[in-house]
Amino acid sequence: MKTYGFVNNDLDSLTEFIKDTPEPTGQDVLVKIAGVSINPVDIATRKKIAGQLTDPKVVGFDGYGKIVKKGSDANKFQIGDTVFFAGDYSRDGSYQEFELIDQRLIAKAPKTVSIEDSVSMPLITLTASELLYEKLKIDPKADNSQKTVLIINGAGGVGSIAVQLAHLAGLRVIATATGEKVEWIKKLGADQVIDHHHDLIKQMHDLKIKNVDYILGLSDNDPHWNEITELIKPFGTFATITNLRESSVADLKNKSVNFNWEWMFTKAFYNLDSMSTQGDYLEKLANDLDSGVIKSTTTKIIRGFDLESLKAATKIVEAGHMKGKVVVIA
Repeated sequence: MKTYGFVNNDLDSLTEFIKDTPEPTGQDVLVKIAGVSINPVDIATRKKIAGQLTDPKVVGFDGYGKIVKKGSDANKFQIGDTVFFAGDYSRDGSYQEFELIDQRLIAKAPKTVSIEDSVSMPLITLTASELLYEKLKIDPKADNSQKTVLIINGAGGVGSIAVQLAHLAGLRVIATATGEKVEWIKKLGADQVIDHHHDLIKQMHDLKIKNVDYILGLSDNDPHWNEITELIKPFGTFATITNLRESSVADLKNKSVNFNWEWMFTKAFYNLDSMSTQGDYLEKLANDLDSGVIKSTTTKIIRGFDLESLKAATKIVEAGHMKGKVVVIA
């Protein structure tokens, strides 16, 4: 089968090679890939490659396609079912013709929404769902109207779905964005938008907001660290998907702030029983996309599942100016 992998940390090292189609066992299913989307984790993984690899690294952590084979214990789905998923970081990703994936991590794809609008959503929705419901411990069915969340990088992949989920949960949503992205995330549910290129504290105070209950750090936290520590309420919660290189978590101690990392792959990486929650989140996502409750964040489509398309899509994401998601479909 055709497979696309990196042999070093340079984008141009992405190469096409042939490997045997794997056979599913246990709870695995084999999916014929029809579409993928590009995520920052793909780029970060490539950049961590040291030296020259003899066995290319296959990334890609959003996938969409049909189940063509399944293992003996994979009884949740049928051959021929169309599914979507975000995958398992410990295994080869979706930059290949066929992919093995545990049935607990997938869900049937939306029935009325296109491939391109579906495949962009799994990883970011799983990340945002775990952030809001598991890390911030927000009950979406409760009255959250007195709670405020600040989402830094609201127009990015995770931010664009976090804004929607927080809005649906009834929170007051403040998100950061600039330019044409401002109106876009307002339409997704942000109550107010502020500019991350300027003083966040002043802008929040101009909105008559002194502190917030929750902050999501969805971009480089270091440039905003003093603003984060100032704006978070005592006993509030800060959660992030990115590293702290220069800043210290200890700065949150005096406010007794809850600090949480979010890495969407943790459950599958450690083969935790809770990995089945990801299939549950995706099942709800499919229903919400079909009903229009959630809007897809696909903003760029590249057609042709091949080497050049994957490189072109990666360059767009790597430039760092995207709103929403870039997808590649066959």
